[in-house]
Amino acid sequence: MIRKFLKTKARSPIARRCEDDKLTTLRQKYELYYPIAEAQNGTRVTIDGQELVMLASNEYLGLSQHPKVLKAGKAALEKWGSGTMGARSANGGRGFHRELEEELASFLGKESCHVFAAGYLACMASITGFAQRGDIILADKNLHSSLWDGIRLSMAEVERFSHNNPQRLRDLLEQLDPQAPKLLSIEGIYSMEGHIAALPEFVEIAKEFQCFLSLDDAHGIGVLGNQGRGTANYFSLTEEVDIIAGSLSKSLASTGGFVAGDASSIEYLRTHCKQSIFSAAISPSQAACARAALGVMQDEPEWNEKLWSNTKRYKQLLEELELDTWQSETPAVPIVLGDRERAYYFWKHLREKGVFTVISTAPGVPPGKDLVRTAISARHTDEDFERIEAALRYAKKKL
Repeated sequence: MIRKFLKTKARSPIARRCEDDKLTTLRQKYELYYPIAEAQNGTRVTIDGQELVMLASNEYLGLSQHPKVLKAGKAALEKWGSGTMGARSANGGRGFHRELEEELASFLGKESCHVFAAGYLACMASITGFAQRGDIILADKNLHSSLWDGIRLSMAEVERFSHNNPQRLRDLLEQLDPQAPKLLSIEGIYSMEGHIAALPEFVEIAKEFQCFLSLDDAHGIGVLGNQGRGTANYFSLTEEVDIIAGSLSKSLASTGGFVAGDASSIEYLRTHCKQSIFSAAISPSQAACARAALGVMQDEPEWNEKLWSNTKRYKQLLEELELDTWQSETPAVPIVLGDRERAYYFWKHLREKGVFTVISTAPGVPPGKDLVRTAISARHTDEDFERIEAALRYAKKKL
C-alpha cells in the first residue's frame, strides 16, 4: 500500500520545477558543473581518470602546496584541533583569529579587520554590515553574486550603473537625494571579465557625493599592488577606500573571507552583521594557512613576478589566435565565444586535449558574451603551456 501511495502521490509544484529544470538536465547530460577531481598535483588535476591542466583556478600565486603553508596548517591542526565549533560572537573566538586579522589589517593598510568563514559571507557583510533601509546603494551592474545578495538583504534602495563607468555613476548620483546616505559597491578586479576598477575616478566621485566606498578585492589581493596588497594599494588610494573585502581562497591559499577598514567601522560590523554573528568561525588550519601564505607573498615576490610573466605569455598566445578576451587586464582571462553552444563546444574540445576550464553563459554574463573562463597561475610550467597552446589551437580549429 505504501509503495502504491508513493507512486500515485501528486508532486508538489517545487518538486516538479526541479524535475523539469533545463539546467539540471544539461548538467546531468554534459557534466558541466560540480566536476569531481580524484587527484591533484600542482597545476594538474585528475577527473574521470584523465589528467588535465588546471586553467580555471583562482589560485593565482599557486601557494596551496607551498611547504610553509602546509607546515603551518598541520601545526595548527595538531595544536587546536579541527575546528572551534562555534561562532566568534559566542564560544568560537581564538587567538589565531585575532593574529590573522591584525596581520591582514597591517598588510592592507587598514586599522582593523574581521575574518569570516567564507569569502561569500565576507562580501555579503561588506554591504549588509553597513547599509540599511532608507540608504541608497550604487552598484556596478557586473557585481559578484555575493554582493547582490548583500544588497538584497540590506533592504536599502539600489541603483545600478554601467559596468566600470564612472561617468554613468556621476550622472546617476546627480539625480538622487543629496541628503540620503549612500554606499558605493565596486570590485577591484572583476573576475569574469578580468577588468580592473577605474578606482581613481570612483574615489573622486565618492568624495564629492559623500558615498561610503566598499571595495570587493577578492581577486586583487596577491595580484595587484606592492607585494600583492590589492587594487587600492595599486592606485595609492588605500586611505580613500572605506572598506576592503576579500577572500582567503584565492591568493591566500585557504578558505574564508575578510572585511578590513577603520576601527569604528569594523566594530560596527561585528555587532550588526548576521553573517558573522550566526556563522561558525574559521578553522585553525584555515587561519594558519592564510597567515603563512600572507608571509610568503611578502617574503617571496617571485611568485607575483611569475604570475605576471605567465599572464603576458598566455595573452600573447590568445592574441595570436585572435580570440576575444574582453580586454582583460589581469590573470583572470575570459575567452568570449558569443553564444552558449559555441562556448560549450570550445570547452569540450579543450577538455578533449587535456585542459580544464569553466563555462559561463547568460544570465551569468550579458547576452552575446557567453564565454569560457580561464585563469593563469604562477605555477603553470613550460610543459603546461605546450598543452594549453595545443588545446587552444585544436579547439579553435574544431569550432
